[in-house]
Amino acid sequence: MKKYVNAEASMHEMKLLQMGAKVEQINSKMCYVRFAIDGIKVEYVYNLNSKNKYFLERIKPYKLPVKEFETESDIVKVIEVDIKQFIKASKSKNIHTFIDIANELNVILKRFEDLYLYYNVPQNEASKILERIKTLHNDISEVQDTSERVFFEKDPENL
Repeated sequence: MKKYVNAEASMHEMKLLQMGAKVEQINSKMCYVRFAIDGIKVEYVYNLNSKNKYFLERIKPYKLPVKEFETESDIVKVIEVDIKQFIKASKSKNIHTFIDIANELNVILKRFEDLYLYYNVPQNEASKILERIKTLHNDISEVQDTSERVFFEKDPENL
């Protein structure tokens, strides 16, 4: 089985090289982490990347790339806080609505990518989309300013 996997990887690497890519295969471990919090699946995946750093991504209840970390213990710390946040959020009667919104935002991101990769979008249409995104940012800020804060172990990461 291992020889087959290595042969498949070599074939894929050759194809990518022919396409003009720089390919660096690393033998790495990939780790899946799973929790169930009040019926909500919270799952992560992390692996060692080519920069010798750990890349963490939350994959459930919605996809969210987190970032790179120096050590696995840094990842554990981040997951620990994240799980505490989900435990707190799971008590909200709106948790499923927020998960649906996050998933819809991921769908919108994919649709937007398809828009600019498949179509020649006029500048004025792109500007309209950008303005609506700015409005959404403002809406989120207003809701944040008028809502009760319930988690204090970490500050929000506002972009």
